Amino acid sequence: MLEQLEGSQAVARTVAACRPEVISAYPISPQTHIVEALSDLVRTGDLDPCEYMMVESEFAAMSACIGASAAGARAYTATASQGLLYMAEALYNASGLGLPIVMTLANRAIGAPINIWNDHSDSMSQRDSGWIQLYAETNQEAADLHVQAFRLAEEISLPVMVCMDGFILTHAFERVDLPTQDAVDSFLPAYEPRQVLDPAEPVTIGAMVGPEAFTEVRYLMHAKQLQALDAIPAIASEFEDSFGRSSGGLLRGYRIDDAETVVVALGSVLGTIEDAVDELREQGVKAGALGIKCFRPWPLEDVRDALAGAQRVVVIEKAFAVGAGGIVGQNVRLALDGLGIRVHDVVAGLGGRPITKRSLRSLFEDVFADRLEPGVLHFLDLDREVVERELERIRSHARPGPHAENIVRELGIVAARPH
Repeated sequence: MLEQLEGSQAVARTVAACRPEVISAYPISPQTHIVEALSDLVRTGDLDPCEYMMVESEFAAMSACIGASAAGARAYTATASQGLLYMAEALYNASGLGLPIVMTLANRAIGAPINIWNDHSDSMSQRDSGWIQLYAETNQEAADLHVQAFRLAEEISLPVMVCMDGFILTHAFERVDLPTQDAVDSFLPAYEPRQVLDPAEPVTIGAMVGPEAFTEVRYLMHAKQLQALDAIPAIASEFEDSFGRSSGGLLRGYRIDDAETVVVALGSVLGTIEDAVDELREQGVKAGALGIKCFRPWPLEDVRDALAGAQRVVVIEKAFAVGAGGIVGQNVRLALDGLGIRVHDVVAGLGGRPITKRSLRSLFEDVFADRLEPGVLHFLDLDREVVERELERIRSHARPGPHAENIVRELGIVAARPH
């Protein structure tokens, strides 16, 4: 059923079609429209039976989902940015208990300084929390991934995080083919929990585990994540057979069969990258793109196979490990170990800065001219003059003050200068 609607509305209505029995929510931009729409569907009776819980914090939202899932209910929530950090303790509990909770993460930068726009620093901060992480490129894919996420979570009993770029997708109006209720019901069986908390038959979950067994418990969490590497493409294939469109999976290659240079990225920026690849192809440059659809578990062998024929790889990512380097880039290097392929890490789009085709063309010129120094973290469109002035201020003042305020003030001065 094709409709022109906001990404958040498409996700909310698709989640509703998955028949969650408990929705626990705390609003934070840019995910608020999702839980608002779901609350309306519960209020009007269009989503019934479902208990909608408006809690006092993101930590409470995840804690309520943990309790609901442990009691045998299909549970869902959504969050973003600092909200994800606030529920971090509970995230580890959800995965450690093997609870099939589904959560939408509307990717947003983490402060300080405060920034409400998109990058991937929130999801990347929790990449090792034991949650499966799926990344949407479009609003169609964001909707489709939720249907697959509930199926995946319940098949292998692990929580799943569906990541969609905040504002870029959540607030964009696009044509989306919403799945019908009958189609979702046919694809997603009724939830049958593996364990249920029942007052009539009390058990303990989340018990204390000492050194004699903790390693084995953690290993089994890892083993279940590896099981997902088989389950994710299988579910994506079945979804394509059922709904008539390809969505999700582990990876998506674009013009990579004979590509000498391949750009790797996650999320909505892939559309712009693919446009840039098309322009390079028109100029006779053998370029391609590889979209990472599943970041956790990391599809190491699939990435290795997809990139094995490349001469160089450029990883464009919207987050980085401060003091270390690229996050996705480190994983790509792990996959390509021993192949001798050059990998360049490029950080772009932080705090919502646009990633334009013009910027990408400039980047590719540097790549082809070997101007990107190996082993150095590169920042797309970094204003080096502003940075150097702030570094000089640090060197010359014992107490230079907060960087953010200094740079904002500096940018105001620069903006006022005649060009």
